[in-house]
Amino acid sequence: MTKSKPIVFLDRDGVINAFPGKGQYVTRQENFQFLPRALEAVRLLTEADCEIYVISNQGCVSRGLITEKALGEMTERMLEEIRAHGGNIQKVYYCFHQKLDNCECKKPKIKLFLEVLGNRKPDMKQVFFVGDSEEDLGAAKNLGCQGILVLSGKTTAEDLSNFPLTPDVVRNDLYEAAQWIIQKKF
Repeated sequence: MTKSKPIVFLDRDGVINAFPGKGQYVTRQENFQFLPRALEAVRLLTEADCEIYVISNQGCVSRGLITEKALGEMTERMLEEIRAHGGNIQKVYYCFHQKLDNCECKKPKIKLFLEVLGNRKPDMKQVFFVGDSEEDLGAAKNLGCQGILVLSGKTTAEDLSNFPLTPDVVRNDLYEAAQWIIQKKF
């Protein structure tokens, strides 16, 4: 029996690119800035034969702050830059809704994760979600995978004492999370 590839889900803002601030969104290409070592982290995960997907809440679309087309163009530029640095993200999934829409795809709900998995039944010890928020950890718990909280975005080290959910792992950034995942998978 062959071991399945590890699956790594990544949040976007605060994990791959700089978090724009609470209540703010990255709605212009010039405001999209990769976090230090994020490109290298995706490359490391790619070289370690991980399947990588981005799942991100982007309510800015339903708020009319950016069009789906403009977000798609920004996403394509992000993916091009990641590929240029030796990384590969299989696909990016966005929830465009707001909380009041009560959709099934806005994290911490897991519809988008289930779309990725399809009919596969992976070993959940080989499935990871790297995020920077309570919603991200909630999604990891709801999916039953390992939740890795990074402190490079919405959540700070000071926030952890009041955090309602306990992450499986806390790391400073995606690079440190990638190193942990790679060590864990072997």
